[in-house]
Amino acid sequence: MTEAPARAPALGVRTRTLLQRTLEVYGDSPRAAGWLRHHLDRLDEPLRLAIAGKVKAGKSTLLNALVGEEIAATDAGECTRVVTWYQDGPSPRIVLHPRRGPARPLRTRRTEHGGLVVDLDGEDPAAVDRLTVDWPSSGLRTTSLIDTPGIASLTADTSGRAREFLSSDEAPGQADAVLYLMRHLHSADARFLESFHDRHVARATPVSTIAVLSRADEIGAGRIDALDSARRIAGRYRTDEKLSALCQTVVAVAGLVALSGRTLRQDEFLALRALAALPSEVTDGLLLSTDRFVTPPDSLRDRLPADAPGADTRRALLARLGVFGVRTALAALRDHAPDAARLATELVAASGLDELREVLATQFGERRDLLKARSALLAVELVLEREPRPAAAALRAEVERVFASAHEFAELRLLAALRTRSVPLPAEARDEAERLIGGTGSRAAARLGLDPDADAATCRAAVTDALGRWRRRAASPMLDRATADACGVVVRSCEGMLVALTTA
Repeated sequence: MTEAPARAPALGVRTRTLLQRTLEVYGDSPRAAGWLRHHLDRLDEPLRLAIAGKVKAGKSTLLNALVGEEIAATDAGECTRVVTWYQDGPSPRIVLHPRRGPARPLRTRRTEHGGLVVDLDGEDPAAVDRLTVDWPSSGLRTTSLIDTPGIASLTADTSGRAREFLSSDEAPGQADAVLYLMRHLHSADARFLESFHDRHVARATPVSTIAVLSRADEIGAGRIDALDSARRIAGRYRTDEKLSALCQTVVAVAGLVALSGRTLRQDEFLALRALAALPSEVTDGLLLSTDRFVTPPDSLRDRLPADAPGADTRRALLARLGVFGVRTALAALRDHAPDAARLATELVAASGLDELREVLATQFGERRDLLKARSALLAVELVLEREPRPAAAALRAEVERVFASAHEFAELRLLAALRTRSVPLPAEARDEAERLIGGTGSRAAARLGLDPDADAATCRAAVTDALGRWRRRAASPMLDRATADACGVVVRSCEGMLVALTTA
């Protein structure tokens, strides 16, 4: 089913009209007018998704995996200290935007395997505002990815850049949504997630953030079932009241394996196939540790044939896939991966990347208009606060009306309330309410808990049943005000779905 969430177009039209009206009022202010035009243009741009996390969380690796090419530096070089935007473009191009002075292009160089080399050309990272990288990619046409410096970096300036970009007190964030990577839930992660939560009631919502247990294969020490262990931990995090109030969901991903699967080379496939041809007790012995894999003891070395992949090749495989990735590749080759293409598919599937991409499409892609409108309205608010004038009173009232009356924002506020358990609904009813207002996806089938391919008749029957159930619950005289209001929001969501399904 392809129907859009109810009323999303109306919110987009109201937001665009409000931006244009504000621009007319502030046309004599270069700073305000430039800011408003920027956000007016931004409504039509791809979604901006920032990738954040502590140092060594695997941000650049996951970005590369999402794009399917090695365009972001993954070492600890100077470029990782700069906010870098990756966007679709007709040809590769890198532009440096200094804090002072005009932007200038940088040399575009490739690695021996076709990846991108980003070099600041001697510029001090502290003097660079951002880099923009144009790269022809279907994955970047609908979503621009923003790689941010590591949080809790040893360099205060580097760590501060990420915080400034994502949670500045001076202006709304430049990203529409955030993908936050963590190796496990650390107190510093929770503090950071809290720091870039908006204070306004219309903004206090986890809808714009997804947490990722990156490097998930390390949770199980590289065992073949490491991702299963990581997924169970992610599931526990999803039910954690504090974390669920800060992010939409938690997904486990082995970023290194995902990247290797999407960029697997023929020479790597041949080396892995040669290892898979060895007796399993030999490869099991090699994979007991990374040291043994590269420099096996004599008892194992003597069992390696002369044409087996050498130490340098095995070291390179570990760097590309990690122990979990090598184990997964060998198991797939011995079982059902006859060629490089099939092996690459198996590695991506085992990494959890497909699940993350589905979550991104459901939670962010389907909410693109809502997230864009939210960013634009916050921009209008900023202008009205910084440059108050009599003609702006009506605009301020309209901003408040949009935030208060747009049902999409009512759903976001209720979603936040349900996640923080501030609405006293029974657990089963709370779970259903969260789903019906879009907590697991904006399309009707997802809201109704149906198969994505469910036909319109099935969806209409399900939403009619849900609507009757929630109308009866909302009519109960025993409800307190907060619960009654919550039930009213769910009823309106069901009504919107029913109208959309009837008119589709």
